Amino acid sequence: MRFVRRWRPLAPDGLLAATVALLLAVVVFRTPGWGAPDIVAALVGSLVLVVWRRAPLVSLLVGTACMLVIAVRIHPGPLAAFPVLLSVFAAVRAGHRLAAGLAGTIFVAAGLAVSLSGDDGFARSFDYVSLLVGWFVASGIAGTVTRHRQAYLEEAERRAAEAERTREEVARRRAGEERLRIARELHDSLTHSISIIKVQAGVAVHLARKRGEDVPPALLAIQEASRDAMRELRATLEVLRDPGGGEGEAQASGLDRLGDLMERARSTGLPATLTISGRRRELPAEVDRAAYRIVQEALTNVSRHAGKATAEVRIDYADEELIVQVDDDGEADPDAPPVPGTGLLGMRERVTGLGGRLRAEPRPAGGFTVRAELPLGGPS
Repeated sequence: MRFVRRWRPLAPDGLLAATVALLLAVVVFRTPGWGAPDIVAALVGSLVLVVWRRAPLVSLLVGTACMLVIAVRIHPGPLAAFPVLLSVFAAVRAGHRLAAGLAGTIFVAAGLAVSLSGDDGFARSFDYVSLLVGWFVASGIAGTVTRHRQAYLEEAERRAAEAERTREEVARRRAGEERLRIARELHDSLTHSISIIKVQAGVAVHLARKRGEDVPPALLAIQEASRDAMRELRATLEVLRDPGGGEGEAQASGLDRLGDLMERARSTGLPATLTISGRRRELPAEVDRAAYRIVQEALTNVSRHAGKATAEVRIDYADEELIVQVDDDGEADPDAPPVPGTGLLGMRERVTGLGGRLRAEPRPAGGFTVRAELPLGGPS
């Protein structure tokens, strides 16, 4: 394929060379006194135009020499200048203006000498030379204009590429600055508040045990939740501060911590059960995090909105997807579906981003169900 693409541009140049060769052959045949050298010179000088784009100096040298042979021997007229004109155009476009000027001057001078030495007369010789000069000047101007236009297009492409690269760099820099700003805000606000909750809960647990009292389960749940919140917040801050990002959140939460999550839910007074089916295996990091967050958010919603309800968590490892379902028997009414809040919206964004499907709605028999189907191939 690379060979075909490389030689494909030769087709139009070959057609041009063959056309010029045919025309010159007809002109030579119709000129009195022609001979075999003239036909050979016409064919060689025309067929060399096959390389007029790729090797303009070769085309200029060979074409000019061959056409001079024809012009000196049989004087076929202005048509013999066509191969030279095309070669002059190509040479000027490639930046070889001196070579093109010399070739044009030599050909015009030879044409003038031959014309004056014949029986054409001064007037016809002058007209012939004027025509050649006009053609060569036009060819040189066309080559110059084409060269400048090509240079302009290349410069425009270079500037466009540079502008695109600069925009990407600015966008990356601004994104990095925004990540650092968010990290600072989270550290200065949430870290302080969660630390106070953790310390106060720890002090309360210590004092209760020191007095020989039973530690309330809710207090232990607060202590454990604050500890997990600090761990996950630190992991999130590491993600925000790290341009590569990603590993902190993977360490922060996943289905390997699902047991701890269920225990914390039970310690708050929520009866919750966990059922895992299918062949357990390592999951893509994004799917693992999303599954944990879905269960976490669903249990939080049960605790906040379902009243005295029980929750059932089911994790099903299917062949091509992970199914996460959380059901409760709370007070949700099928005829009055809740307005999605930030938690449900974030849950839906996670699932959609992975190319999965999410169903979060009241159950016909009462209560609420959250079902997420996460493809194990990751985002589509």
